[in-house]
Amino acid sequence: MKQVVQNYRSGELALLDVPVPGCKPGGVLVRSAYSLISTGTELMKVSEAGMSMLGKARSRPDQVAKVVQSVAANGVPATYRKVMGKLDSYTPLGYSLCGVVEQVGAGIDEVKAGDLVACAGNEHALHAELNWVPKNLYARLPDGLAPRHAAFGTVGAIALQGVRRGEPQLGDVALVIGLGLIGQLVVQLLAASGVRVVGADPDPERCALAARLGAAACGDPASAAVAAAVADLTGGHGVDQVYLAAGGGSNQPVELAAALSRDRGRVVDIGKCRLDLPWNAYYEKELDVRFSRSYGPGRYDPEYELEGRDYPIGYVRWTERRNVACFLDLLSRGRVDVAPLISHVADFADAVETYRSLEDGELKAVAVLFRYPEQAAEAEARAAAVPVVTVPAVPVPPRPVRAARTPVRLAFVGAGNYATSMLLPHLARREGVELSAVVTTTALSAANAQRKFGFAEATTDLDAVLGDKAIDAVFVVTRHSSHAELTRQALLAGKTVFVEKPLALTEDELAGVLAAVAESGNDRLQVGFNRRFAPLLREAGQRFGARTGPAHLRYLVNAGRLEHGSWYLQQGAQGSRFAGEGGHFIDTASWLLGADPVSVSATAPPGNDDLQVVLRYPDGSTATIGYLTTGPAGFPKETLDLIADGRALRLDDFVRASVHGRKRWVSSRLPKARDKGQEAELAAFVKAVRTGGPMPVPLSSLVATTAATLAVPAALASGAPVTLAEAR
Repeated sequence: MKQVVQNYRSGELALLDVPVPGCKPGGVLVRSAYSLISTGTELMKVSEAGMSMLGKARSRPDQVAKVVQSVAANGVPATYRKVMGKLDSYTPLGYSLCGVVEQVGAGIDEVKAGDLVACAGNEHALHAELNWVPKNLYARLPDGLAPRHAAFGTVGAIALQGVRRGEPQLGDVALVIGLGLIGQLVVQLLAASGVRVVGADPDPERCALAARLGAAACGDPASAAVAAAVADLTGGHGVDQVYLAAGGGSNQPVELAAALSRDRGRVVDIGKCRLDLPWNAYYEKELDVRFSRSYGPGRYDPEYELEGRDYPIGYVRWTERRNVACFLDLLSRGRVDVAPLISHVADFADAVETYRSLEDGELKAVAVLFRYPEQAAEAEARAAAVPVVTVPAVPVPPRPVRAARTPVRLAFVGAGNYATSMLLPHLARREGVELSAVVTTTALSAANAQRKFGFAEATTDLDAVLGDKAIDAVFVVTRHSSHAELTRQALLAGKTVFVEKPLALTEDELAGVLAAVAESGNDRLQVGFNRRFAPLLREAGQRFGARTGPAHLRYLVNAGRLEHGSWYLQQGAQGSRFAGEGGHFIDTASWLLGADPVSVSATAPPGNDDLQVVLRYPDGSTATIGYLTTGPAGFPKETLDLIADGRALRLDDFVRASVHGRKRWVSSRLPKARDKGQEAELAAFVKAVRTGGPMPVPLSSLVATTAATLAVPAALASGAPVTLAEAR
């Protein structure tokens, strides 16, 4: 088998052929699928190996002391031979991986061959095709967790143990110094624990990444921005904890920790940074300095790690194995997201070149994975037992958009209740708009729409309308089952398209629409997600302002019961009720949170159409949509609450809104008609058609919302979160 090794004397890196390890009792033989390069710890070791002998001595004074002791005890010649022999041997790299159990040793009964496991240890989770791993250094993957994400299990346990040592509490404010791999994970774990986090790192890209992953503020530790953010979040008292996740020889991190800690705060050393504590600063505040020992209790204890003797949970709640399992659980439930940390995935065959690129600075990365191609494919197939819904890639149109003439000429395909009550009345009175044609399957409905709204032509011939070059845009307002196909035809005909929700009822239908975009080069598409255009909601959003931390959004929809005979009841042909209407609420949540969802969970009680949907977003924000059909008729249909950064926004059925924070704003209490945004949405659409400017909502957002809606049935069926994976 192949394994990455290094000669510490010469600095040589190699992918070496070595024997397959035996499967000893008390452990399992694991075939690697993905292994993680720690760009901090491992690169430091690689860098040290390339130093001169004097440089090595300076970087490891602890080892120099051992050499001096050996000289005193054994003499110079014997010590020299011993040291050179050790330096001139190959040593392994790696300590965090995910793989498939190949063989089970005696005494192991909680996993079997074929199970996916995450493995830890710098002697057992190496960059190698096969590893023997003792029982306390692996943990089984939760169902549906991606193997490439599970490869972060060890570094996740390191970050988790560091957070545990800080003993954070709800409402605390923490400072994380060093936003490398461990620091980014610490930020997320603290944010998930209800702690507001300030990050400090000289790299602006890492600061921006930490802000996306939940930090309230980030900045260069040498600037005044970090101190200002701490003062603002703590009222000038200082942070409750400081987590040192930085490396290097500078003493700045421990000095900054003292300056920004509150009285009797805690300073936790997770990384390997210089610790010349300024005595006065630490003494005057009586700071509690703590060390976090790697993955947790059990580390460096051979009886625990090699002999498999666990610590009783009543005495040691969180051992290193339980920390790994806990981190995997957080990953599977979407409380921590490692996907944004993966800067590069390299095939294992390219391991040596990858290390050299990292060391030379050609490859700048937070985390890099080695992929063992054949095993990775098998592992991903096993993990796919819980569904993953793919968000299709949005094609880039190859040709420029032609602005339409004035007036804008519109055609309607369909003229049902929604079109005639919510869309056409606004368009009929809008200047610069000409209603050119209405197409229906029955002649009488077309004639009625022509008489009522002044269409120039009423017809049942769709092909003639799509082929009419004088028509600029087509509205698709038919029943749900025809939306995707009619949209596809109109895009291929070169028309700008407004389609009522839903855009598609299946993943294949959605793929077909995007195939039409790619084929025609026409991405001029709008879906009727009108809530984001509602004036009252937009004003409330502006009053709420920008946020820095994760948000929690609750959207309660009192949908009510359907009347007997409603075509919404034809679920076999028209899709479920939520499939038809749910996109409205997902789009509104995503617009308010400023991102597309990354996973969907759903639950439903038996016997009715009530539904609870939970969306998770990249920065840790969540949106819960309660879609209820059993509520009272007199209760408002839609209520929405958004809470973040000590502020709250409330919307009451598009009649009243309020924002609560340092200042309180409440909309007019005079009764108003419910304006759910249709008029503003149509105005924005007509403007885009007339000017040739960008569509009101990016196509990528429309696709993401549709994919999230389609993921709900899969989440219901599996009982587990469904990941929304972007197509590459």
